[in-house]
Amino acid sequence: MKQLAFLLFAVLAGQNASLADVKELRPEDRRILQDKSRFQEIHSTTNLPAQVVSLCADENGRIADPGKKWEVSDFITDDTLPRRRLIWAATDGEYYVVHYESGGFVHSYHVLAARLKRGEAKAELVWRNAGKRFKDYSALLTAIEQNSHE
Repeated sequence: MKQLAFLLFAVLAGQNASLADVKELRPEDRRILQDKSRFQEIHSTTNLPAQVVSLCADENGRIADPGKKWEVSDFITDDTLPRRRLIWAATDGEYYVVHYESGGFVHSYHVLAARLKRGEAKAELVWRNAGKRFKDYSALLTAIEQNSHE
């Protein structure tokens, strides 16, 4: 029982984490990602390359669009529903920032940044983090800026 309580505490503590790992973001990638004028928001998985979707999809390769049905908990009611859902994404055509939520024992929010060069077969994972929900790309950039000065 103590081990289960500790595990639950560790998972919940991780949910409250800020963007501590943002300091591990390479300076050249940080500069590009923080240039908001380069990025356009995306609100559908169909507007993301498959190589990027594969980095954030569930174990069955699925991710729901914002507002669509998905399995938010670990109590599965419909096996055909994805266990992750897109909140928003942003791109400049080479860099992709994807904010999504994941269901399961603990509902969680994730952000990943990937780079997909034109003609490349695989996207490069630039940065990944879990924490809180961000309203939009601007809110994420504000959190990154605040965290970089801590």
